[in-house]
Amino acid sequence: MTRIFSEAHASELDAHDDLAGFRQEFYIPRIEGSEQLYFCGNSLGLQPKSTQAAIQQELDDWAALGVEGHFHAKHPWMPYHSELRELLAENVGAKPIEVVAMNSLTVNLHLLMVSFYRPNAERPAILIEQGAFPSDRYAVESQIRFHGFDPAECLIEVEPDPDTGLIEANALEDVLKRHGHRVALILWPGVQYRTGQAFDLQAITELGHSYGCTVGFDLAHAAGNLPLQLHDSGADFAAWCSYKYLNSGPGSIAGAFVHERHAQADMPRFNGWWGHRQDTRFKMGSDFKGTPGAEGWQLSNPPIFAMAPLRASLEIFHRAGMPNLRRKSLHLTAYLDALIEQELGSVIRSVTPKSPEQRGCQLSLQVLAGREQGRSLFDHLSAHHIIGDWREPDVIRLSPTPLYNRFSDCYLVVDSIKQWAKLP
Repeated sequence: MTRIFSEAHASELDAHDDLAGFRQEFYIPRIEGSEQLYFCGNSLGLQPKSTQAAIQQELDDWAALGVEGHFHAKHPWMPYHSELRELLAENVGAKPIEVVAMNSLTVNLHLLMVSFYRPNAERPAILIEQGAFPSDRYAVESQIRFHGFDPAECLIEVEPDPDTGLIEANALEDVLKRHGHRVALILWPGVQYRTGQAFDLQAITELGHSYGCTVGFDLAHAAGNLPLQLHDSGADFAAWCSYKYLNSGPGSIAGAFVHERHAQADMPRFNGWWGHRQDTRFKMGSDFKGTPGAEGWQLSNPPIFAMAPLRASLEIFHRAGMPNLRRKSLHLTAYLDALIEQELGSVIRSVTPKSPEQRGCQLSLQVLAGREQGRSLFDHLSAHHIIGDWREPDVIRLSPTPLYNRFSDCYLVVDSIKQWAKLP
């Protein structure tokens, strides 16, 4: 037994963790009187203790003020979405004019593709990664059909390496060399949901633009996980959910980014009254005049009870700082990865890249003996109150998130897996 695989070593790492205090700001699920080991922030983040007060404030203002809460609530509802701009922009590395909280992720992708997927006979195609999250695939297939094209011909997929399951650095360019003249839109993940592979958004954007493609990103597994620089990346658009690493609650409101170069653009879009210019919105005119920037893609009034939890979470991120969270995340995930390789290498492999620049919090694990043993391990972890998740066909995802996970959590999950595998 080496020093890194010991409860004492993990406790020592926790004792020197400058961000350790943030764990106390979250509810850690308990069972039979003990805290669970929660490694599922990649699927649903834990609830900040400040969330309840944030929602209660809006309920109290509704009870006390009725419709006047739009103007006189503690956080007036009329401009509520605009009060999130600075925090949201800081979180994803954007300018305030480039971001907005609205709708849900796939709805936002559809709304943005209305504007940014403009196919014609010469460029009808959308390019995605093979094995994309199903909702993304359904969305792009339906967009292709909506424009009168056939997904069998106009949905182009970049294949991963058959041995590693990862998309190699030159794979996207190789596909673009063959098909780039036909590609209208590249829709790419910030982090691939099954493998946990993270991508260089700026490099992909520059590559796509060099072939004349519009470039957008699904950042569901990247927002709140990686220190994004959306403005500097040059991406045309992006969308993300907020219930994973952003801890805003199940099905909570999503985010959208539109680069400022499109802020004043006269683009096709589906319009709604909350996207109309604020200074004339309530004149109730019949002609739509879009608000400059991402807010122009809004349709309806902001859902206050969905935005309040996002506000509470973003305030925590602001205090912690994404650079600090990334620093801890690198250390925490590397520690878990090292323990798995050292103690479990004979029974488990990680399919997530080893390079820290190519991954965030998530490690995707496969049991070498095959799927059935993988399910056996997942059931063992669940029975011992260790919460990760399973993704077909054979991946267990564990995500030590820096706001509330500890180094000792990593030690304990590996110790439990060793017991399952009957390893000394």
